[in-house]
Amino acid sequence: MPHHGNEEEHNTSAGQQNTQGNGQEPVIRDNRKVDPVTGQARHPEGGQPSGTGSPAGAADSDGDALAQAEEILNGVDVPAEESVAQGVKGGSGNAEAAELRNDLLRLQAEYVNYRKRVERDRAVAGEMAVIGVLNSLLPVLDDVDAARQHGDLTDGPFAAIATKLENALKTYGLVRIDETGVEFDPTIHEALIQQPGEDIEVDTVSQVLRSGYKSGDRVLRAAQVIVAVPA
Repeated sequence: MPHHGNEEEHNTSAGQQNTQGNGQEPVIRDNRKVDPVTGQARHPEGGQPSGTGSPAGAADSDGDALAQAEEILNGVDVPAEESVAQGVKGGSGNAEAAELRNDLLRLQAEYVNYRKRVERDRAVAGEMAVIGVLNSLLPVLDDVDAARQHGDLTDGPFAAIATKLENALKTYGLVRIDETGVEFDPTIHEALIQQPGEDIEVDTVSQVLRSGYKSGDRVLRAAQVIVAVPA
């Protein structure tokens, strides 16, 4: 039922009606949102005005937020470039950086020298292995030469095998020393006989008694020769 006039009087009359109905004393509740004495807004029981005061719940939220922010900052990884740049700003940092750089350069130089030494040793080991095989086959080549001089390898399968063997050894750097008419060289020639020669001005190889061999700059065996000397 609509009513007019003061709300408090309406509540009072409503309480009186309820009292008359059930025989109890009336209970008066002031539900006005504005306090008529102070003029301030009223709030429900247990509530807090929004935007004012510092309730415990808000303090806990702020504390959790700060803790989370600190945890996030502690978990951030600083790039190595920035940390190094910060570390070398001071004088001691520059000294440490220079020392570390010198150590790195020294280690790099040692590694380069070690690698060169290993490669050189490996190459020498491979060369010595090839030379060992070639030296072991020199007597076989001498027999092939003797058979060829006697006419046993003029034709046939053995002549073909001998040619294949000599060509295969050439691929490993084997060079025959059997030239005549060249100047005598004691580093590659072994003079077994000397005899006077005509129209020569220096000692000259006139005949090869046994071929010599070399591999690259290394002489495996000197050639045994007859040397013609100026008369």
